[in-house]
Amino acid sequence: MAYKIIQIQKIQIFFVWHVFGFERIVSLTLKIILNMMEVKIKPLADRVLVKPDPAETKTASGLIIPDTAKEKPQKGTVISVGNGKKNEPMILKKGDRVLYGKYSGTELKWEGKEYLIMRESDVIAVI
Repeated sequence: MAYKIIQIQKIQIFFVWHVFGFERIVSLTLKIILNMMEVKIKPLADRVLVKPDPAETKTASGLIIPDTAKEKPQKGTVISVGNGKKNEPMILKKGDRVLYGKYSGTELKWEGKEYLIMRESDVIAVI
């Protein structure tokens, strides 16, 4: 089974090589590697690390919202989770899309990206 997967990947790389050229393969490979890099932050106890969705720049009717009037997003993606409390295992897992309160969590900037770290109880729902 593993041999077949390797065989398929070689065929895909060969196809990409001939269609896009060397530079395109290098840039695609770098994008894949950068997307796979994980955040090295491990929350403690019942805390979760959330990457908030970007604030909306347009209204439903098409009006552009200025930076000063943008609201904080209230949904995001769970990046990492703690181990939970002694008798309460964590319900959330990495990759969950969640809704949370407007002022919940602590803002954290790490390697140029913005995150929120909050308790699992601050999360309102999983979407």
